[in-house]
Amino acid sequence: MSNSSSITEFLLLAFADTRQLQLLHFWLFLGIYLAALLGNSLIITAVACAHHLHTPMYFFLLNLSLLDLGSISTTVPKSMANSLWDSRAISYWGCAAQVFFFLFFIAAEYCVLTIMAYDRYVAICQPLHYGTLLGSRACVHMAAAAWASGFLYALLHMANTFSVPLCRGNVVGQFFCEIPQILKLSCSRSYLREFRLLVLSVCLAFGCFVFIVFSYVQIFRAVLRIPSEQGRHKAFSTCLPHLAVVCLFISTGTFAYLKSPSISSPSLNLVVAVLYSVVPPAVNPLLYSMRNQELKDALRKMMSGCFSEAIN
Repeated sequence: MSNSSSITEFLLLAFADTRQLQLLHFWLFLGIYLAALLGNSLIITAVACAHHLHTPMYFFLLNLSLLDLGSISTTVPKSMANSLWDSRAISYWGCAAQVFFFLFFIAAEYCVLTIMAYDRYVAICQPLHYGTLLGSRACVHMAAAAWASGFLYALLHMANTFSVPLCRGNVVGQFFCEIPQILKLSCSRSYLREFRLLVLSVCLAFGCFVFIVFSYVQIFRAVLRIPSEQGRHKAFSTCLPHLAVVCLFISTGTFAYLKSPSISSPSLNLVVAVLYSVVPPAVNPLLYSMRNQELKDALRKMMSGCFSEAIN
């Protein structure tokens, strides 16, 4: 038995025991990580360089891509390194940092997705007030509030989690440091403080979810009143990528934390954790670029410009 003051490192859950499968996991995660880096970096560069994309919608998309890069960079590189070097260890403070940054990026991303729903609501339901409600200063303030909310949320959870005495070993049942798995190592009732904070977090998250649903109900009602088919198609094309990202984000996270304990197993927990922590940052750029002609044109122009410069 040990307590948190004597723990210097945690042991993460390995994806495989054999060397061949460990290397397979390394190359698979490397491919996903590079795809996420490439996709999100292209969106960030395109939005930053193309002046016609300097609008609220693309400003928030840039923030979303930054957060996606941060969240996947918090978990995947360490897991890749452990598989490559046949290790499971992560230092105590490394684990605390991983908890903080992962929660920071995930919470801020959820806030940004909520703001993006508001942006689409104003653009479609109140177009005459769009410039007033979503001016450059208002957009910066909302983005700053999202990042600050994520920072405060992560700081509270990290401080609460790592102030709980841990005396049930140091084996974390996940491939990265996750709060529920760390709390399982506690043998005191002080973990209830973190549980109360989690309940408050669920209530706030549900409030954001209700706001997103309400926004899209109003959006769809307004779109269906548009007389021209071309106008309806254009309105839907600006909303569907965001809606797809929201559905992917919420569905994977909800299933990960609200699935029945009767179907839980280490293998299933690993798969579900990958679905909500690794897949969305890699898939989001694809979802946003698939139906967004402006973004595709900007990326095509940027790539052709880079290719021309390379040739010359």
